[in-house]
Amino acid sequence: MASPEGSVMVACARSSTLRGNGETALAQSIRRAIDLIRRSAEHPLSLTEAADVLGVHKSTALRILQTLESARFVRRTGAGTYVLGSGLIELSELALGSMDLRQPAAAHLRALQRETGHTVHLAQLTGDEIIYIDKVDSPAFDAVKLPSRIGRAVSIYASAVGKTILAYLPRQERDRLLSYVVFEKFTDTTFTDHDALEAELARIHDCGWAMDNGEHDAYVMCVAAPIRDSRGQVIAAASITAIEVIASLDQLKSNLPLLLETANKISYELGYTPPSSANPDGESRTAT
Repeated sequence: MASPEGSVMVACARSSTLRGNGETALAQSIRRAIDLIRRSAEHPLSLTEAADVLGVHKSTALRILQTLESARFVRRTGAGTYVLGSGLIELSELALGSMDLRQPAAAHLRALQRETGHTVHLAQLTGDEIIYIDKVDSPAFDAVKLPSRIGRAVSIYASAVGKTILAYLPRQERDRLLSYVVFEKFTDTTFTDHDALEAELARIHDCGWAMDNGEHDAYVMCVAAPIRDSRGQVIAAASITAIEVIASLDQLKSNLPLLLETANKISYELGYTPPSSANPDGESRTAT
């Protein structure tokens, strides 16, 4: 008859084996699901083909496909086959947009801060939010800290960086983002309705830069310029920011040539080549 200690050891061994087998099976299932997604990107998959790739019965394959479909990783066509879904395309766009953006921008942002003496931000559209991904504080005014933080979302309609990115989005995408917005009046200068904001976005698109005249925080002034990727799409914005007692909006506007030049330099680092008629130093569009 086995001792109690021996029984416990056997039970533990069996539990460990079952746990190990379970983890192996899970890893195998994940690998097969990844393979399934890759195959769906190559050509439409029937349910039978999906079951073969997964190594499971059709009923199990259907449940897995339905799970992937709910996450938009695959899409069921009218013919009943499965192809790559928009969810993965969106993820790839996010990865492409954020790939090494801070690294090529870092030196240019810090040079801009040194030349202007003001705080400099880099913000990027990530999913449905515009996020600060870098910030260079002004050492000259160490006692005065702006409320912005790296990793924090910024208002898309009450900030210079937000309005800059919005202004260059395709109309359908801009309308989708704005459909989530509840226009809140933060200050006397906040845009509080869609029509007024659209007029401002049209101005930004036309002149190539945006301003924030205390629209979220009454004491914060800001100007921003767009940053483009290799496809020419605006994926981010750089800005110069100061509190009003340190620099007025007009004083910040005097730095627009430097800001536009910096944004163009970062865009160039990302593979963007401006049209031959444009000034690569960004000096043709300044405040009036």
